[in-house]
Amino acid sequence: MKSIFLSLLLSFTVFNGFSQDFSKYFINPPQEITVLDSCVSLTSTNASQLEKLLTITTNMDFIGSMDIAEKIGFSKLHLNFSIDSLQLKPQGYRLKITTDTLQVTGQNLAGLFYAKQTLSQLLSYAISEGKSLPCVEITDWPNFERRGVMLDVSRDKVPTMETLYQLIDKLAEWKQNELQLYIEHTFAYKNHEKVWKNASPFTAEEIKLLDAYCRERHIDLVPNQNSFGHMENWLKHDEYLDLAECPEDCETVWGKRKRTSLNPTDPASFELMKSLYEELLPNFSSKYFNIGGDETVELCLGKSKEECEKLGKGHVYLNYLTKLNEEVNKQGKLAQFWGDIILNHPELISEIPKNMTAVVWGYDATYPFDENLPKFKNAGLEFYVCPGTSTWRSEIGRNTNAFENLKNAAIEGQKNNAKGFLNTNWGDFGHFQPLSVTYAPLLLGASYSWNYSEKSVDNLAFHLNHYVFKDETANTGKAILMLGDAYLKADIPAGNANAFHLMLRRFKWTMKGHYQTKHLTIKGLEAAENEINNALAILDKGKPTSEDAAIVIAETKQAAKLALHGAHLGEARLKAKGYATENIPEVEKEKLAEELAPIIENQKKTWLLRNREGGLEDSTDKLKELLEYYKN
Repeated sequence: MKSIFLSLLLSFTVFNGFSQDFSKYFINPPQEITVLDSCVSLTSTNASQLEKLLTITTNMDFIGSMDIAEKIGFSKLHLNFSIDSLQLKPQGYRLKITTDTLQVTGQNLAGLFYAKQTLSQLLSYAISEGKSLPCVEITDWPNFERRGVMLDVSRDKVPTMETLYQLIDKLAEWKQNELQLYIEHTFAYKNHEKVWKNASPFTAEEIKLLDAYCRERHIDLVPNQNSFGHMENWLKHDEYLDLAECPEDCETVWGKRKRTSLNPTDPASFELMKSLYEELLPNFSSKYFNIGGDETVELCLGKSKEECEKLGKGHVYLNYLTKLNEEVNKQGKLAQFWGDIILNHPELISEIPKNMTAVVWGYDATYPFDENLPKFKNAGLEFYVCPGTSTWRSEIGRNTNAFENLKNAAIEGQKNNAKGFLNTNWGDFGHFQPLSVTYAPLLLGASYSWNYSEKSVDNLAFHLNHYVFKDETANTGKAILMLGDAYLKADIPAGNANAFHLMLRRFKWTMKGHYQTKHLTIKGLEAAENEINNALAILDKGKPTSEDAAIVIAETKQAAKLALHGAHLGEARLKAKGYATENIPEVEKEKLAEELAPIIENQKKTWLLRNREGGLEDSTDKLKELLEYYKN
């Protein structure tokens, strides 16, 4: 047993009696709590002083022992930090608070770190409520070994370093231990400047700095470079065209597509990825690497067709995946891969190398994790459950879908002994959603990944206001949660987008031919519009004091304006002949253009509050196209 000891002598005044209503302050509900009713601990005043000391030590790993004396009153408090690697579960901890003692024990240094987060939340309770610190004994551990977040930093937002540091701090407070940055073309590969030239990519030095920052907070920064599908930002350049499965249009399940997937039968495809791995991977200390491999919809429709006819589509896919895995292993890493394509060939799952980890993703509230997870479990593979924030293609979120998706993933993942829980935040079609509307599903996902509890969603508004936005009025969190469910008012079938986004994106396409938009009504859009406006009125009453408070307000209002414009366009189309944008009366088009033009200009300003300039033009071009359509 390794023992690490810190004793801290403090003075405190006994406060007679305390409220046991402290459970709502837990971001990650502990597994076991015993209230020790026979004692009373710190006053709220001294809790505040203790919190300051704890803040200093939170990000420190203690080795050895030391005594610190502080005069804060008349009595003494004994504070002990130690390691017990034998009796506690992995990453677990024990926290015991009595009249004169705080005992904090971790299974390892990470467990000790998580214990201090819980203690910090209890101190926050005492300070905020003016109560004494409760006498409790907590024994706790996570349900998932790996608990993390994946950020899309390729379509189209590349966050600033400051933005990432702030987010990492939050993830650490929420007991997350994995962060992936999804890269297609946003790393500054030395010999491929043309690919990333206008993307404001991460440099090797920046990745190393992020990696170190994560390690200090017990977060594993996992490299994520797509290596098969979603290679359009490479293949759109003629220099790489020979590597494309479909250099020209192929008829896929998603319609005509080209230049998105590598040809797995071309040795040059592998050689490209090998060279990228050799440059990217040394910048990460993690032993894991997500090689992607999802949505290869062009596979077998172009250059690999002959090989597919000979071996079968599933084997062609698996052969390439296996080859990538071998290269990853040579470079001292273990490969993760998206599980969607191999699920189309379940008979081959048992042939996947056993050192690979499947990341099983599904973003609908009803995605069948219960059916798909056992397929990997029975094959002896490690796997993650991978839900999503449901904020992409939404502007302001799709909370009800997200929350059910997160719940389903947590329950089924735990039931099937999933190794990890990875909450994804994609940036499809312009990455219009801001970070502010993403906080809610990220925070709830963190709670569910530690220990699923139905109370977590009940406490979400409080957690957002108290810990994220720091708004004593409680209006900021309330408003953002309202915005995230405004899509429900439109009353259309569920899908991977809400009504507002569909209007912004599908302005040239038929409404009646789409399974969602064909159900749109003026009544539904007006109800959604009213909900957004009501939420904005509540937002105006908020008083957030977080370090990003001004950004939260600015970007949330901007996102709401985009959503409202989508609603206005939808209402205009429903009144037009054939529900077509081109048939909207000219006077109405002019009004829509007058509304959209300043929204585009403000989008540029709010984008740069958290993100680099690269990708901004590609994103706003999608809105400019709509503006020109109005005018022409």
